[in-house]
Parts: sequence; structure tokens; C-alpha cells
Amino acid sequence: MTAIRALLFCSCLGLLRPGGGQPFLRLRPSPSDNLPVKDIVEHPDPEYDPKEQDLDERTLRKKLGSHFDPGFMAVAVPGPANASGAEAAAAAAAAAGRGRAALPAELRRLELGPPQGPRLKVGKKARRKVLQWLWAYTYCPVLYTWKDLGVRFWPRYIKEGNCFAEKSCSLPEGMFCKPVKSVTKTFLRWHCQGWSSQKYCTWIPVQYPLISECKCSC
Repeated sequence: MTAIRALLFCSCLGLLRPGGGQPFLRLRPSPSDNLPVKDIVEHPDPEYDPKEQDLDERTLRKKLGSHFDPGFMAVAVPGPANASGAEAAAAAAAAAGRGRAALPAELRRLELGPPQGPRLKVGKKARRKVLQWLWAYTYCPVLYTWKDLGVRFWPRYIKEGNCFAEKSCSLPEGMFCKPVKSVTKTFLRWHCQGWSSQKYCTWIPVQYPLISECKCSC
């Protein structure tokens, strides 16, 4: 049992070794290393909401232009991407699928055995099973859910990514799936300047960061 634990511990180490307007309004998501983006606190006065004539889809699509990405944004309420209650099942299915896929080159080169000891001799089939299991166990998929940004964004629905973090992804436990890469999508943001009847409102483009890759890390 001690030898098996040492094998898994060392294998895991080898695998993970690196090669002026609305009051109180935040106009756009604040730059941050912490993703996903926290909810924006909006001014509650509906006077700062766009009116029906400001929500003409044809006009807004033209204004957003090529930035409109139907894969990550929607005008109407979309269907579930990964329902939160099914995140564990989605992660397990993704990991299982990954375990059956072709191993990456860096994993195929992994030496099994203790760091300072001799190389562990195992059969080709057993070695592949161990490496596939490690690859699946340490897999950190991006799980997507649709988020309603509110009427002051267009499109108002965004498909936001999260890292599955309900269990440790390392052996021994202690490391978790965390964001390592992100992409930005351009949305339209309803922005008002001035007060009451003197205010001027218009749609402006803003960038919204989204998690695009997760990795097992400390």
C-alpha cells in the first residue's frame, strides 16, 4: 500500500510540474485576477433603465456588429448550459471522456516512481491505465452557466465559465481547479450622464472577461 501511495504521489507531482453619471454605478466589470466577475451593483432607480425604443434588436445588433457571439451571449432567456445541480455529473462525464482520449505528450513522457529512486517497472497496459486515471483525476473542465446581466446590458444574457472546485484535483489533496486563462467578450452597456430630465443616456461598448481555461493548482 505504501508503494502504491508513493507511486500516485510522485506521478501526480510529475504531472503537475510546470513546463460621472449614475450614482453608485460601476460602469463596467472591474479588471481583476479573480474570475468569474462579481455581480455589478446597479442604481435601483428605473429611470436609468433603457426604454422600449432603446431596445430595438436590429439597431443593437448593428451597433455591436461582429462582436455578437451567439455561443456566449443571448438576447432571450436561453436554455441551461450546465445547470448548477448537475455540475458534478458534468465534470465527471468530462473527466471520463478525457481519460479515454489520447494522452498528451508531456504525460506520456512521465516517469513512474519516487523522485530519487529507480524507475518503476510496470507493463505497458498498466502504465497507460495509471496515466489515464491521473489525467482524468486532475482534469479541470470549464463549466458554463447562463447569467442574467440585467436590462442595462445588451445582450443581457452571458454564458459564464466557472472552474469545478467541489473536490481536490491532486494527490495528496490540497490543490484545486483554478482559472488560468480568460477571454473577453464585447457587450453594450446602457450608460447615463447627468441627472433627472437633464441626463443623457446611450449604449457604449464594454468588455467582459470570461474564464476560458482551468488548471489544477495551489
